[in-house]
Amino acid sequence: MLTVHAAPLVLPVGTSPVAGGAVAVDGGRIAAIGPYERVRDAHPTARVRQWPGVLTPGLRQWDCVALLTRLYHPDPREADELGEQPLTGAEFARLAGRMDEARRAGSVRRGLQRMLSHGTTHVAGPFDDHAVRTAVARSGLTAVAGAPGGLPGSPDLDPLARGGGLPGSVHAPLTVGGRADLAVFDVPDEAALVAAGAGTCVATVLGGRLVHRRR
Repeated sequence: MLTVHAAPLVLPVGTSPVAGGAVAVDGGRIAAIGPYERVRDAHPTARVRQWPGVLTPGLRQWDCVALLTRLYHPDPREADELGEQPLTGAEFARLAGRMDEARRAGSVRRGLQRMLSHGTTHVAGPFDDHAVRTAVARSGLTAVAGAPGGLPGSPDLDPLARGGGLPGSVHAPLTVGGRADLAVFDVPDEAALVAAGAGTCVATVLGGRLVHRRR
């Protein structure tokens, strides 16, 4: 079914922003980009999803491997004991020594869910670890080559922290005929997005499928 994703501001990247814009998605591909009224009139039977803030291409996560292998992402049922935020450093090391494969695989899956909640649609490998490789393949996220020479510093769930702005954080611009990988952030404009970060994500569309929606 064709779906129109509308937002106060669409930032395709590489072309001009569209105020009061929309992106029509047919299956896994982008069918149209433009002002909402024009896109809606061209597809009168489409389902319409109205989003707040800005709609952008999906983001690319360079730190995927580190985020999944050097951090533990607690299960909500462990919140009383471990809290809700990922554990790293000495806390991760203490836990890793008594972690079985099932528990580790659960952490990896939850880590990928956290990435989706930050507008991520592309993740950088290589994925040599079996649990990570399996979880990435099942998630539907698109795997891409890692950053040349690797990246210094601690891994960050926010792809914008590595990309230095929106153009450097997306895998590809939004284009008609391109894969429908979208992210929506509850901020008024691009400057506010960069300042506030990808934690403002309210929706992630992966190959045309709505895979994350903030409740």
